[in-house]
Amino acid sequence: MTDTDIEKAEIDLFIDAVYHRYGYDFRHYAKASLRRRVRSLLQKTGLHKVSEMIPNLLHDENFFESVVRELSVTVTEMFRDPDFFRAVREKVIPYLRTYPFVKIWHAGCATGEEAYSLAVVLTEEGLYERSTVFATDFNPAALEKAKEGIFSLKAMKDFTANYQQSGGTGSFSDYYHARYGSAIIDNALKQKITFADHNLVTDGVFGEMNLILCRNVMIYFDKILQNRVIRLFYDSLIHKGFFCLGTKETLQFSDIQNRFALIDEKQKIWQKKI
Repeated sequence: MTDTDIEKAEIDLFIDAVYHRYGYDFRHYAKASLRRRVRSLLQKTGLHKVSEMIPNLLHDENFFESVVRELSVTVTEMFRDPDFFRAVREKVIPYLRTYPFVKIWHAGCATGEEAYSLAVVLTEEGLYERSTVFATDFNPAALEKAKEGIFSLKAMKDFTANYQQSGGTGSFSDYYHARYGSAIIDNALKQKITFADHNLVTDGVFGEMNLILCRNVMIYFDKILQNRVIRLFYDSLIHKGFFCLGTKETLQFSDIQNRFALIDEKQKIWQKKI
């Protein structure tokens, strides 16, 4: 076996150990991305071989927490891809207005920026008071940061530009308070958001949703897992419910793609039709 083959075998053993010890299943994550993240984790430990991390993983739950942080992706920002949020305002919100109550699932919410962005859109479109947003992730540290809703003032300047490009109708500064060099999301935006632990790989249906967003998450899954998760979303949507993916993601190769109608090809918005 070459050194590369040995490393691949070690990574497989490491990922199996994560699954059997803690129930977190990374076995169907895209191999190239997973390999990079495991290598990064190895470098931070100061060890020399992936297999040397396995005893720490099995016997030290604190080490496992660092594994989850490294293997999950928490890169996000408010109103990321502004044209997407503009499309939601123009093509999804009019449908949602026809319902007395609106249930939304933001899967893979990371540190919460996009969930709060959605709350701003719902507020400005007059839907927030009759909406419930479930924002989920499997990374406990990311969820805690999301619940706090505290971001850097420097980041908020960038977020403001995104907000304006997304079709925002108010003043973005109305949605947070600047204090001690940080920006704290206004409590009014938090009232209808429930941040909760949910693992797309191992957990079940989150039912009867009018809208599901899972953007830039499935690019880290292999085709088998992508299909499984898309079925999960399909089963979690009401008839005519909307499903949104990230710009580099698609339903094109899904075995149930014919059960969705394409609403916006560029912004990756579909509607359940069967």
